[in-house]
Order: sequence, then C-alpha cells, then structure tokens
Amino acid sequence: MNLAATRPAETEDPTPFWGVARSVTGKFWRQRATDERMALAISQRLQVPEPVGRLLAARGQTLDTAESFLTPRLRDLLPDPSRFRDMDAAAQRIGAAIENGEKIAIFGDYDVDGATSAALLSRFLRAVGAPPVRLYVPDRGAEGYGPNAPALLKLKSEGARLVITVDCGVTAFAPLQAAKEAGLDVVVVDHHVAEPHLPMASAIVNPNRLDETAGHGQMAAIGVAFLVAVAVNRTLRARGWYNATRPEPDMMQWLDLVALGTVCDVVPLTGVNRALVAQGLKVLAQRRNPGLRALSETAGIKERPSAYHLGFLLGPRINAGGRVGRSDLGARLLSTDDFSEAMALAQELEAHNAERRDIEAKVLEEACRLADAEAAKRPHLIFVAAEGWHGGVIGIVAGRLRERYERPVCVVALENGVGKGSGRSANGFHLGNAVIAARESGIIAKGGGHAMAAGFEVAADKLDQLKDFIDARIGDHLAGVPPRAVLDLDGSLQARGAAPAFAQMLDRLAPYGSGNAEPRFALANVRVVFADLAGEKHVRCVLEGSDGARLKAIAFRTVENDLGRLLLQGRNAGPLHVAGHLRLDSWQGQERVQMTIEDVARVE
Repeated sequence: MNLAATRPAETEDPTPFWGVARSVTGKFWRQRATDERMALAISQRLQVPEPVGRLLAARGQTLDTAESFLTPRLRDLLPDPSRFRDMDAAAQRIGAAIENGEKIAIFGDYDVDGATSAALLSRFLRAVGAPPVRLYVPDRGAEGYGPNAPALLKLKSEGARLVITVDCGVTAFAPLQAAKEAGLDVVVVDHHVAEPHLPMASAIVNPNRLDETAGHGQMAAIGVAFLVAVAVNRTLRARGWYNATRPEPDMMQWLDLVALGTVCDVVPLTGVNRALVAQGLKVLAQRRNPGLRALSETAGIKERPSAYHLGFLLGPRINAGGRVGRSDLGARLLSTDDFSEAMALAQELEAHNAERRDIEAKVLEEACRLADAEAAKRPHLIFVAAEGWHGGVIGIVAGRLRERYERPVCVVALENGVGKGSGRSANGFHLGNAVIAARESGIIAKGGGHAMAAGFEVAADKLDQLKDFIDARIGDHLAGVPPRAVLDLDGSLQARGAAPAFAQMLDRLAPYGSGNAEPRFALANVRVVFADLAGEKHVRCVLEGSDGARLKAIAFRTVENDLGRLLLQGRNAGPLHVAGHLRLDSWQGQERVQMTIEDVARVE
C-alpha cells in the first residue's frame, strides 16, 4: 500500500496521479495533499498505524485534534446551548408552555432533516409531560416550503398557543407577522442562512444568524433541535418540574434521529456533528425507535448501521413521503411508539419510494439531455428547466447532475408560468447565499438555503436573468480559473492489500460524509475477469491485480454510461486503473472486502 503524497493538491497544475489527466468519466486524478511530518507525528502519538496517520493528516487533522476526531465524545464537543442567541428565551417560552399545559404545535419541513427535527421535539415534549403535540408538515405542492399564514392561523384556531418551526422559518417574514398579529407565539428552530433582518418571533435559534457568535454553523436543523431540547430540559430541571412520578428523560435516546437528520442533510461531519452521528449510530443499532426499526426492516438492513445506510437507504424512503406521497409520513413514522403503525407507514413509504424512483428516472433522462447542451455553453453552472417535471424529485435530479458535471446545478420544474427550483452546489460555492442575493435583487420572490443546497421560486420570464445572476457569482467565486472535474485519491493499493483487516482499520475514521471523505484508493493495472449486471442499473465484476489476487467490485448506476460499458467488456477492456472505496461485505458469517468503483482509466 502506498499512501505517500505526491505534491500538494493546491498546486496550480499538479501532476496527475499515475498520469491520469482524463479518466473514462472525464476526471483528473489527484492525490490528496498530506503533511508527512504531521502524519508521522499523529501515528506515533496516538499509536495508530501509519496509514491511519496519513489519512488523518490528509483530512486536516493535527496533534491537537486527531484524538477527538478518532474518538468523538459529546461531553467534549457538544456546545453549551446558552451560547446561542435566543436559546434561553426559546427554552423559557417552551418550558412555560409545558408547565401551563398550553397546546404546542410543531411546524416541520418535508425532508429528512425536518422530519427528524419534528419527531425529536415531539418525542421530547411527550416524555416531559406536555399536552399532546399537533404535528403539521405543509404539502409540498399546495403550500410549498416553510411556514405560511393560512396554516399558522389554522393552528391558532385549533387552540395552539405556541408554534415551534423546525428546519424552516428564518425567512418567513409575512407569515410570522400574521401569526404575531393573531396572538400566536412562534419559536423558530432553523439552520438555513438568515438575512440581516429577522422575522418577528418569540425566539429565533439559528447558528447561521448573521449576529450569531457561538459558531457551529455547520449543524443541521436536527442538531439545533437537539440543543433546544437540552436547553428546555435544563430549564424544567431548574424549575423543579421533575419528580418521582415524572422523571427526567434520557436525552441520549434520541441521538439516532440526530444522526439520521445530520447525515441526510449532507452537512459536514466534523466537530459536534461527527460526535452526534458517531454516538447516534450506536443508539440506532439498538433499534429502540419503532419507526426506524420498521424502516430498516422494509429496507432489508440486517447489519450494523453506518452513515451509508442512513444516507442511501433510510433517508430516501423518508424523503419519499414529501416528494411523491404525503408530506407528514416521515415525521409520523419517526414519532410513533406503535410498531404496527410504524410498519404500516414504513410500507407506505416503501411504495412511494418505488414510485419516486420511476418518476426520477424519467425526469433525469430529460434533464441530462438539456444539461449536455447547457454544459457546452456554461462552464460554471448547469441550469435546466422544463414543464411537466415533478417538483418532488428535482432536488435528487440536481444532485445526480452535480455528480455528473462536477459543478453547481439548478433544476426547475415549471407550471403555470412559475418555476419551483432546487439547487446543489460544488467547488466550494455557497449556493444559499447566491439564492438569497437573487431574492434581495428582486429576481425571485422566494428562496433560501445553505452552502450546499438551496430552493427557490422563479417566474418563467425571469429564468434567464436568474441563470445569468448565479452564473456570474460562480465566475467571481472561481476568479477566472476554469473548474476541473477532479477525483481525489488517498493512495494506491495492490489487490492483495484490500483485505478485511485493512478495511477494518479504515473504519476507525468513520462515520464518513461531507467534510470527512471516505478514503478512496486506486488499483493499478488490473483486469476485469468477470462482469455482469446487478439489478437494472449496476455493474458487478471481479478484478484481478498484477499480484494475481482477485477482488469483488461493484459500480452503481453505471449501466448506461462509459464506465459501466467498459467494465462489461470484461477481459476485452484491457488493463485498467480502478479507483473507489473499500467496504466490508459480510456473507454467511464471513467477511470479505468489496470495492465500490467510482472511476476507471485505461492504462496508457
């Protein structure tokens, strides 16, 4: 195994790894920059294998941070909730509502971050003896994203005295003004980028308020919701609320929800997020939440859960309710204590997820045709729009196009002269800020988001104006340097070196995700000795290295592209360099290693 660095990734024109300047997927292979002295120092101090030290150093870890990175502890990394602006005011208002028996409504969002946030606060309020909570999730098609005045006034008419918005609300100026005038108190729990002025509310807890000094802007809404629950719990304890018949709840029991929402919102898995996910995966493995247990069973998850299972198996199923089904299904599933109800909801979501995949495939096919033409005209941005696209899948399609073109993407579904758009970012560009700037400039009426994702509404006659506006901001961000699709590698391996012991060693760096890239390795000069289809879209194969060792591999969603077609040629493909991740594959009590192939290059 070779994990030594070549030259720093920041070099203006680095030498391509193994000379691969353009792979089969059009990527420039590059080795991650590594401070070799720091890598050695980390491995010596922490007494970990040198490859682990190199991987830590390549991810920006130092002697001061590496230990907490490997063993993230909440007691070390969880911030004091009171450091956040309005947190104490929020805790006092929610605590008073609990004590006074006021009816509380939770206004959620229809994605996983919103569903987990709503479920966590619903479970917490139930555990501390609050009256039954009213859960409200707006219909994506009819109401759109975030609080709206009719919904808030409806909750008021039903008797709600306090509404807690989760994963939304920080830019809902008019709806929150209407709630205030109607005498309805609102506490906003959000993480999306805020504006200089804030809406009227009893409290606005958001690490991305412009006047916030506590840091932790990388947290998902579920992480913020957890801190709110911790703050309210502390307030109730100070007020003497708990007693022998009403004991204080164990806050750690809900970390499975925190892990799920954090991973699925693709926020950086660093700092407190890393600790929340690491500990949450341990709670999830116990399968105490009936909804998560039912969802795991319908998804066929039998092994110990990882961030991969959250992001690619559980998350899409919860999202399916908001995309093509009923928006509140995910929050209801995660909130219930009735396993029979949970199983029925999970099966309904499973059906919606299958429907979502079919719809997504059709929209993606059409979007790819438009994107190919767009890519030739705009080197910085993919911006596609069409009538008839289902608004519930445009976010997924934007993510797929972002993976394909390695640049920011916006996908817009047009209907009756109005476009509902979803964007995904790349190249370190803050897409949420760009959308907010477009709204402030009068190009769009609604929009917001965070660094890696955004949503907006745009009039059909302003599509080109919005496209030019975002494109110009990306050009300024890149400072005239053309973007290049890059595949970063952690080193090279021989096929024989891809052994279970090595894969287990890599697991010390998990959980992986945004901000903590899963280690990626290249196998040199291998041949495909077997290849066939796995399902409808995937290619599975067996690779043989120059050392004679063989390794199972799979390339997801590649049947219809050049990578998959090359692998399916088998031995006729000739010698190849193959890049991807190593994963342990457990089968009938035995552990083997399988490579998930991300890219291939022909051996010159």
